[in-house]
Amino acid sequence: MLSVMSQYWWVLALRGALAIIFGILLLVVPADVAITTLVLIFGAYAIVDGIFAIFTAFRDRTTNTSWWVILLEGIVGVIAGLIAIFLPGITALALLYVVAAWAIVTGVFQIMAAIRLRKEIEGELFLGLSGLASIIFGILLIVLPAPAGLLTLLWLAAIYSIIFGVIMVILAFRVRGMDDVSTTPIAHSP
Repeated sequence: MLSVMSQYWWVLALRGALAIIFGILLLVVPADVAITTLVLIFGAYAIVDGIFAIFTAFRDRTTNTSWWVILLEGIVGVIAGLIAIFLPGITALALLYVVAAWAIVTGVFQIMAAIRLRKEIEGELFLGLSGLASIIFGILLIVLPAPAGLLTLLWLAAIYSIIFGVIMVILAFRVRGMDDVSTTPIAHSP
């Protein structure tokens, strides 16, 4: 798993950068067009993020027995994105629950991947933290009162996306080149 993550570190970095851009866009969108914009931006982001996760899973399938966890994360992301784009008339409450479910499922899969990764590198904490951030975000969306839902959703989604993005970029740069380090023989002095 480490060799694939190290080789395709840029996919993690790109996922993180997209999350940061998504969060910033949510912060600058005017409130009167927020729901339509949120639905479309979320849909596009979830689909792209899901495709990158699926790409990573298929690249990892020969070296990692739990590649399917990343694949499921990607499939859930693509499905959530398609629902948001092809059903744009959904209410704020329905979107709230779609986003909450996506965040919780994605978070669980990220924590599972971090647990598997801990056997290969130190610092898998960043992937686990991104999973925990996803789960907390999803739970907050479910427990917050519905009338405050839209504005709360916008601000929570923006904050979550930026935090998640930063964590993914940090993880990407931590694993970049790690496979070279782990496979390089260490010379022992006599």
